[in-house]
Amino acid sequence: MSGSADPPQGTPEGAPGGGDDEYRSVVFDESFVRAARIQEFSAQERLAGAPRAVRIRHVLPRGLARQAVALMLLIVLAFGFAIYMGVRHPYRAAAPGAGARLQVTVIPLVPAGPVPAVPADAPFTGAAAAHYPVGVEGLNPPPAHRVGDFDRSEVRQAYDTAREYLFDSGVDRQTVTGGDVRKVRDLLDPGQLDQFDSSLTSPAADGRHEATGWLVRFDPAARVTLVGDIRVQGTLDAGETSDDQLEISADHTFVYALRGPGSAEGAASLFTVRRQLRFRFDHRDLRDHHIEVVEADVAAGPLPCAHPVQGFRPILAGDTAPGPVADSDPYDHDRPVGAVCAPLSPPAEGPPTTVR
Repeated sequence: MSGSADPPQGTPEGAPGGGDDEYRSVVFDESFVRAARIQEFSAQERLAGAPRAVRIRHVLPRGLARQAVALMLLIVLAFGFAIYMGVRHPYRAAAPGAGARLQVTVIPLVPAGPVPAVPADAPFTGAAAAHYPVGVEGLNPPPAHRVGDFDRSEVRQAYDTAREYLFDSGVDRQTVTGGDVRKVRDLLDPGQLDQFDSSLTSPAADGRHEATGWLVRFDPAARVTLVGDIRVQGTLDAGETSDDQLEISADHTFVYALRGPGSAEGAASLFTVRRQLRFRFDHRDLRDHHIEVVEADVAAGPLPCAHPVQGFRPILAGDTAPGPVADSDPYDHDRPVGAVCAPLSPPAEGPPTTVR
């Protein structure tokens, strides 16, 4: 009999639980236990009636989970702020339908005698408008500068929009001869469209609904045609209103050479319109390329003293005004203060010519 003890019967050498424990070097420390996804319930929890023997741990460590929650909260806040800024524009602007109403004064200029004729092939020769620029060249604005809350680029943009309006409403031949006015309408602030449309469809001498306050427009019934160029000269100026809007003031004289159905061969006559307009812009108007026309003082002739609300019906070469120039009656409340006439001075009529 040997002195060494035999291995226990039924236990293979090297098997688990045997002498050589292969897991002896593995250390199940606290970090290993915390990292385990499955955790066994305690005996007390099992006795309390837990439906399962184990619980599933959170996939993310506690610190990482808190960081993920904070990141998601930050994303939600940023997204909400972006939506808020998209809905609420930072600039104060009037809502559509709340635009300023145009105030209009139109004064017909009545000739004292027969309207002189001018040569149709050179109508401005020797006239007061002979040195005026042609068309859009007479609408050039001054250098832009910062005005209140509006920087130089915004003032420049306002000048350009005002210039575009003056061209479309006073130089464009379609507009002037009673044709399409969509280019003028498209520039207007949406809040003024109802007033503009009413002025074109149902004009009235009420100081607000004269079509001739919005644009230079010859009544189609007069059947006049334009001869040669349209001469323009005037000024543009920028300022700020008391309610912090940008205001552009325009003062221009437009001179047209006209012929009518009964005009003598080779003869035309001059028609002069002085327009003093005030435009207003807020940041929203500039962004949307819109303009608000808030005041129009217009003097035009040669015209009869009848108030030209629908369109101008000019007195052509050789014709005279029917009746005297009307006086301004302060007791007559049926007409607005501006619904009066004034005599047309000779320099605006152009030089006489021999009618063949």
